[in-house]
Amino acid sequence: MSNTNTYDKSFPVSWEEIHRNSKALAWRLSELKPYKGIIAVTRGGLVPAAIVARELDIRLIDTFCVISYNQKTKGDVNVLKESSVANNGEGWLIVDDLVDTGETIKAIRSSLPNAHYATVYAKPSGREQVDTFITEVSQDTWIYFPWDMEMKPAPTISERTQK
Repeated sequence: MSNTNTYDKSFPVSWEEIHRNSKALAWRLSELKPYKGIIAVTRGGLVPAAIVARELDIRLIDTFCVISYNQKTKGDVNVLKESSVANNGEGWLIVDDLVDTGETIKAIRSSLPNAHYATVYAKPSGREQVDTFITEVSQDTWIYFPWDMEMKPAPTISERTQK
């Protein structure tokens, strides 16, 4: 079931910012280790998971592949591939870029209830679903990650006001 959502605010994130915030996440997580490995939530969690893995010297990385929403619609969480991790995720770290409503993490948590859940960004509706996060953003904000953006010329003020 899909519904249309509007986002009143936009929050563009640069490669430098995602790197810095992912490294800050690793600092917070370093106090809680050791971890058996990382499970990256695809696709958004792949970049933060790589940075956290490097910072914490974790070499064992798995994925949990899901589709849950885009900028226009939110729907049911569609699990494409579960992690192969056993033991309910005990000792494992789940990394994603963002928790929005928390539905994706709820779906993963049903398979891996004992893992530690960490995201770089958290919105109020999903914040309670994660154990560790770095930055909170408002629910009506769409985060533009650098892997979702293209470099292109911006229109001038004059071009924007001419019709």
